Amino acid sequence: MPDQDSSSLLLEIKKLDEQISSATLPVDLKERLTAATERLKLALRFENYSRNLEEVSRYVDWICSLPWNKKTEDILDLPYARKILDEDHYGLTGLKERILDYIAVLKLQKERNLKEKLRAPILCFVGLVGTGKTTLSYTIARALGRRFARIPFGGLGDPGFLRGRSRMLSESEPGQVIKSLKYAGSRNPVILLDEIDRVAEENRSTLMGVLVELLDPKQNDKFVDYYLDYPFDLSEVLFIATANNTTNISTAVLDRLEPMQMPSYSDEEKITIGKNYILPKMMKSMGLTSSDLEISPTIWPKIVRPLGFDAGVRTLERNIGEICRKTAKLIVERKQTKVFVTEENLKEFLQSW
Repeated sequence: MPDQDSSSLLLEIKKLDEQISSATLPVDLKERLTAATERLKLALRFENYSRNLEEVSRYVDWICSLPWNKKTEDILDLPYARKILDEDHYGLTGLKERILDYIAVLKLQKERNLKEKLRAPILCFVGLVGTGKTTLSYTIARALGRRFARIPFGGLGDPGFLRGRSRMLSESEPGQVIKSLKYAGSRNPVILLDEIDRVAEENRSTLMGVLVELLDPKQNDKFVDYYLDYPFDLSEVLFIATANNTTNISTAVLDRLEPMQMPSYSDEEKITIGKNYILPKMMKSMGLTSSDLEISPTIWPKIVRPLGFDAGVRTLERNIGEICRKTAKLIVERKQTKVFVTEENLKEFLQSW
């Protein structure tokens, strides 16, 4: 920034000093930031400008925006958690009970003022596409009252995506773990590590090594992002992983996970899910009410399985969405005041072969 005069640069540095002093940071980290701004002032005195002001300013912004001491209060209410789990997901009794077990332990520890910190189990939902792995993770965060962030692993080949890149490099930036904490605004969010089995083959061993440190309770209380170059305590983060299968997950990572199988849905279960979960949500999101659309009970098997077997519910969601969109169009065009989907007119709403 050679075109800026000294007074404007000094004003920018003063703003950085104020930002640092007002932030709640570890003492040694605050001292490090203060030393960086002092070096800027020294450089300004001898060179009339500082080439590093932009980099230092960006670094200070990142440090001060992280939730070093901010956390949300957990909702440790078993009836409420059960209600939320049942609202969002049909069946999955074993999985729900395992989640409730964990919440019960958290509640007991809090009530009895135990000093020892509970190391949360790292659940890994394993199952075919569309079986609800990701949405169940959202529900757990909602049941606990925690913030939520998701890190996608599909096709990931660069460890710097997780670890960050050093400020010595031209493309320096924090890793996705630190970005997730900033996004969540809390040091105890639920962070979803989505599809950890789908990382790029050429860097699988390196990425699995980062995951080991990230998920190991004996190491993640001092997780160092290369951009921050300072340890951040991740011990209060509730990590949840998902995978289609465990074949491509290293033994060291699996050892730190609690794999839980997500079952495929039967046609009967899909009909219940479609009627009681997907259809009401889909209609609400599109502005439809029960006075706009009604589906005959006899045609649900054809909505569930128009083309053959599907382990999850994504095809079901697409089919219900198509019916709702065509209904909305008929109502907007005033061709019908209420749509009743039956065996006779199903082909008008749902493509079949």
